[in-house]
Amino acid sequence: MAEVKFIFVTGGVTSSLGKGIISASLAKLLQARGYSVTIQKLDPYINVDPGTLNPYEHGECYVTLDGAETDLDLGHYERFLNVPTSQANNITTGRIYQTVINKERRGDYLGKTVQVIPHITDEIKRRIKLVSAGNKFDIVITEIGGTVGDIESLPYIESVRQLKWEMGSHNCLVIHLTLVPYLSASGELKTKPTQHSVKALLEAGIQPDILVLRTVKNLTPDVRRKVALFCNVEENAVIESVDVSTIYEVPLKMLDEKLDQTVLRKLELSLKSEPQLSEWRDFLHKLRNPKTSTRIGIVGKYVELADAYKSIHESLIHSGAMNECHVNIQYIHSEDITETNAPVILGDLDGILVAPGFGSRGIEGKIHAAKFARENNIPFLGICLGMQCAVIEFARNILNFEGAHSTEMDHKTKYPVIDLMEEQKRVTDKGGTMRLGGYRCKISGGTKAFEAYGKTEVIERHRHRYEFNNLYLEDFSKNGMIPAGINPESNLVEIVEIPDHKWFVGVQFHPEYSSTVLNPHPLFVSFIRASIIGKTG
Repeated sequence: MAEVKFIFVTGGVTSSLGKGIISASLAKLLQARGYSVTIQKLDPYINVDPGTLNPYEHGECYVTLDGAETDLDLGHYERFLNVPTSQANNITTGRIYQTVINKERRGDYLGKTVQVIPHITDEIKRRIKLVSAGNKFDIVITEIGGTVGDIESLPYIESVRQLKWEMGSHNCLVIHLTLVPYLSASGELKTKPTQHSVKALLEAGIQPDILVLRTVKNLTPDVRRKVALFCNVEENAVIESVDVSTIYEVPLKMLDEKLDQTVLRKLELSLKSEPQLSEWRDFLHKLRNPKTSTRIGIVGKYVELADAYKSIHESLIHSGAMNECHVNIQYIHSEDITETNAPVILGDLDGILVAPGFGSRGIEGKIHAAKFARENNIPFLGICLGMQCAVIEFARNILNFEGAHSTEMDHKTKYPVIDLMEEQKRVTDKGGTMRLGGYRCKISGGTKAFEAYGKTEVIERHRHRYEFNNLYLEDFSKNGMIPAGINPESNLVEIVEIPDHKWFVGVQFHPEYSSTVLNPHPLFVSFIRASIIGKTG
């Protein structure tokens, strides 16, 4: 088996330049040429994982099929590559230090003084290589979180330096992403920030092999030559990444820039064949040339930060393209919705999606949104807490269970239609204690869910503690809200539907984590289709 090649993607000048999108785009191009590729993210924060982080701090927490709570960039990796990631694809400083400290407590270091070098860096290198165990990938791309020069990133940068020395330049290369700002006052692109960023990387012992320059204006040949000269890289290794209208254009921009060819040449790998991107181009054509449009409201309590609902947003984009429809997404703060103003806030929507979340803030607004969708026959998709809100609303207003609630919000409620799982009632820690990852769901025939999936069993990803309370299942079923999907092992309700409604579906799992560019999630596709039909009749 050929030796695994490693690519490291670092960032400089400023954060949020799009290392994850560049990594995913390069991986897509290499995959399209016939190589087996995976991507991992190294996060410098000390949290063990992002599971306990406020979405305002770090955006959404993405969940892998094997139950890992990870950085949202793993969502980009899966959406671009159409290949599942796992726990091994996201490493944090917290997890690294936790492992090293546990080893020290067990005596694994035989009394040696435990230090950043070599013990922390050795553990980082071990984790980097772990994702390629068994040589199942030709190429591993590793994105280093943060910005070069950050104190917390130094152990990762040092680990990369060591790996590059150990493996040799033909097996390991570094791509550095920086910003080339445009000063409108002088009408110039300025390269000095990039030069300083590369200098910081050089001071850490790493010479980047390729530079990717984020810019709002196209680079001139003079700018490319200047950057190449002063940063000591080949001129054809200076890659332009100009702003585009959608992240899904980036792979084609990188193809035009020959990023994949430059990478393969430096890694001494063959080009194999021209990238097979016809399906990707077809998706982009539909995205750019919609035949209709629909207006979807995302009701949540973190709407000020779009990244808090990143996977939902992208799933709507994927399913919109599948339906040749432009999805006009409107973010609505659940705290703003009351029963009185719901018609004003929600009345012009073609579909309503009540988003997941935790805690009581904004919960009544989500319940009012579910009620408005139910009463006005507007297509509705409730995800996780959104599904639970639909259940609570139905209990209160159809079953006349006054004060019905989830015990997460009201532990004294007379009607706990949503309740804590038995095994969770003694848990006090917050991190990694939920029903996480993939679980089976058996789908009933003749339902909207079955119509969407076209099969009777699926596996979907979960991230929650509270569940539909089966003590009330018969009450709901008799009165018009049915269990359309059940977990066969636990008998827990996974999907609820209202058959008499145009399209009203609530799911306990997170379908947005499974939607990709080439395989939009069937529930989102069906939801968007219903919202289009809702507009026309």
